[in-house]
Amino acid sequence: MQIHVVKPNETLAIIANTYRVPVAELIAANEIPNPDNLVIGQTIVIPIVGSFYWVKQGDSLWGIAQKFNLPFSELARINGISVNQPLTVGIRLYIPPQRKVDAEFNAYVEPFGETVSQALENSSRKAAPYLTYLSPFAFHVNRDGSLVAPPLGNLPAIAKANQNILVMSINNQEKGQFSDELGRILLNDQKVQNTFLNNIVKSAKQYGFRDIHIDFEFLRPADREAYNQFLRKAKERFKQEGWFLSTALAPKTSATQKGLWYEAHDYKTQGEIVDFVVIMTYEWGYSGGPPMAVSPIKSVRDVLEYAITEIPPNKILMGQNLYGYDWTLPFTSGKDTAKALSPQQAIQIAAKYHVPIKYDTEAQAPTIDYEDENNKKHKVWFEDARSIQAKFDLMKELKLRGVSYWKLGLSFPQNWLLIVENFNIVKK
Repeated sequence: MQIHVVKPNETLAIIANTYRVPVAELIAANEIPNPDNLVIGQTIVIPIVGSFYWVKQGDSLWGIAQKFNLPFSELARINGISVNQPLTVGIRLYIPPQRKVDAEFNAYVEPFGETVSQALENSSRKAAPYLTYLSPFAFHVNRDGSLVAPPLGNLPAIAKANQNILVMSINNQEKGQFSDELGRILLNDQKVQNTFLNNIVKSAKQYGFRDIHIDFEFLRPADREAYNQFLRKAKERFKQEGWFLSTALAPKTSATQKGLWYEAHDYKTQGEIVDFVVIMTYEWGYSGGPPMAVSPIKSVRDVLEYAITEIPPNKILMGQNLYGYDWTLPFTSGKDTAKALSPQQAIQIAAKYHVPIKYDTEAQAPTIDYEDENNKKHKVWFEDARSIQAKFDLMKELKLRGVSYWKLGLSFPQNWLLIVENFNIVKK
């Protein structure tokens, strides 16, 4: 596959002719929302085996081969040219597919209300072939250790049909907010804790969960060791059932990082206890904060490079957002709220307001600036094929276990196309 970035005056017909792919195939693969009105900077994943490279001024066969991790003699052979032949600017070289690596993929799905909406079920059904784990979010715990299940609908059946491990995600929220007091009780009151563990086992058997995923956030720093002890106890209990134990971790860059989100999360110890972790490497740009990329590559790299010094890389799932935000300007933190949107919706905005999609090479993320009908200026940060490929490259470089997506429901078809291009999806 190849990522094509739309240039001025390009149409789908021109792009299709360039790659000798039917227009209808480009539209279907990318679910292009604006086929008759492409915007400059929009990415289109070309569904071909391998890719093409057009020689630019200053290119050499050796340099191109290095770029794609190929022996230059092999690149010459594939394209039927001599290793000593000077390259002509503009000629097209064929690049064979890169070697795939095994990887695991998780996606959270968050139903609201009493049922799983048809839209969420459809989104889960479309994503499930690309997933190792499907994680309904989330079971809530009461202060007596009892559990309240989220609506599950057909999610267990979808997971089973697609060989997904159904994940029992459990958090310490009360009234929609993470509660350090609830965490304190569950981690320190042994009677409540035993009831809590018994109820996890009962529910997991009832619904067919095979991974128990603990997402305890904003715990008291004083409960750091109590959390570790709880995880040791839970691991022994769940191992008897043949289940995995995983946790969600805040995105730290040092063992001594201060702040309520970070201090109770012991990377090294949790990495020793649990089967794998999800590190929440997103939400630098968030709905209540100033406009910026949701998961800028340098921030993600900083977290993961620290993480692999404490946790084996083959136990780490990199967190990744499937969404972006639209900020109305001027934006006041604490007062205003950005609107979440899908990559497809971001493209539609660019097409509607006739503005280009720019790509920030430092953040490795696309962005849009536009003015609406009420003369309000907006800033949009989102994801596209380039930003996702940058994360996949980082994941492969660091030899991580895989990727965990927050969350299903907002359409991003290019992500799934690129999973297939880069990885062998592990099923269990």
